[in-house]
Amino acid sequence: MKTLEAALSRARMSFESGELFRILDRRVAFPTESQKPERANVLRQYLVDEIGPSFAEMGFTWKLIEHAKAKGPFLLAERIETPEVPTVFSYGHGDVIFGLDDEWDEGLKPWQLIERDGRWYGRGVADNKGQHTINMEAMRHVIATRGRLGFNAKFLIEMGEEAGSPGLSEICSEYREAMSADVMIASDGPRLQADRPTLRLGSRGCFNFDLAVESRARAHHSGNWGGLISSPGIQLANAIATICSATGQIRIPEWVPSEVPPSVRRALADCDVNPGEGGPEIESWWGEPGLTPAERLIGWTSFEVLAFKTGNPEKPMNAIPPRAWARCHLRFPVGVDAEGILPALRRHLDRHGFPHVKVQRTDEPVDLPTRLDPEDAWVQWAAASIARASGKKITILPNSAGSLPNYIFAEILGVRTLWVNHSYGACSQHAPNEHLPLHLIREALDIMTCLFWDLGSGGTPNVGSLKDSRLRHSQRVRTEALSREGALRQQTAHISTNRMETDHDDS
Repeated sequence: MKTLEAALSRARMSFESGELFRILDRRVAFPTESQKPERANVLRQYLVDEIGPSFAEMGFTWKLIEHAKAKGPFLLAERIETPEVPTVFSYGHGDVIFGLDDEWDEGLKPWQLIERDGRWYGRGVADNKGQHTINMEAMRHVIATRGRLGFNAKFLIEMGEEAGSPGLSEICSEYREAMSADVMIASDGPRLQADRPTLRLGSRGCFNFDLAVESRARAHHSGNWGGLISSPGIQLANAIATICSATGQIRIPEWVPSEVPPSVRRALADCDVNPGEGGPEIESWWGEPGLTPAERLIGWTSFEVLAFKTGNPEKPMNAIPPRAWARCHLRFPVGVDAEGILPALRRHLDRHGFPHVKVQRTDEPVDLPTRLDPEDAWVQWAAASIARASGKKITILPNSAGSLPNYIFAEILGVRTLWVNHSYGACSQHAPNEHLPLHLIREALDIMTCLFWDLGSGGTPNVGSLKDSRLRHSQRVRTEALSREGALRQQTAHISTNRMETDHDDS
């Protein structure tokens, strides 16, 4: 029978029979550590030997796309049924973080899927092999039941996300017409609450930078020179203290949004930030006052000092160190201009008497913030489908607290981005014992099977008007995004060079 119930029955049988386990076990077995150059062949094999043939079995055509910057190839698969139906773009990444083979609990292994205590363990089961496998399998069950998807599908798998997605923006720019779609539906990252489905609409931006004070060539005895020459560590600590209050409130106005928009505030009013078992206790006194925990986490900017070094921490000496250094980190929502982050910091430090503190952008990529309006028609349509499949009230998250290369899809491709998260906060991704609970896998498979079934059943938001505007929107935002990225690199380089020249002249 060609019904949703029949498709769900297929999906559940695949899970109960062990078929889904065997598929994911094959994929986990590829040690696709993109941080290791010696894994380059494995990255390619994952796509050529496993993912490509799986798409071909579903009637997709696929090809590899190479880029000089990338850690490995990209795979672009598509199944085009008819121009009259919606086109859905999806994404996943097949690379994983280091396996950390010797750090897993006894009996567990990173490159073998193992079931224990109601969980599936293995590297990539949560991030991201398990998540894109669930989505691919849901499509397969819809096709097997209906004989077609009922919509056009395009699926991009990359192999360098854990290394910062090098080459992703370039291939999306070059192949933007081939990847054009009405909406993006993908899965990566955790739910806000493990027992409640999450629909995420974007991500906060991420910007890393260094601060440094270089006072002199070498250290000097503190008994002979203490009180006579400046301490770089104390100077840098005081400079950082002007950036953020003792309770975590950011003091640079350009770094925070002017407000939490009303539609975002309404969505976050229904979001409970629950640390879960083993998570840290939320401290109500930390961060921007007057905001709820969800608003502080999702709708506001956070500043962090990731590392601070002066002298020799391993072997402290009774000497005044010659220099101090700190790696700093900003996560910021829509409403904060990434191009203005370092210029605002430079002006702030100069005003507060720290012109000698050097500001340097790191080599790490800058993720720009994105956020789809929670009241958008596609958001409401997807939320209704997910609620029907799960029988639960869902969380609509305007953007994640963390960062993804979502701006590439939202701005360069110009598509609405809907992320349906299949993991949870305590899944140990990027750590030993990465896992997913069985009940979460079952529910995710139900959700995606229902969502893809509904996509092919009609009743989606107006397709024609989206297609009419999509190309114009894509051309405009692509130009703006690439222009911002280039300008950001130029102005941060100028700030750093100019400051260093000034410091050299002063000395």
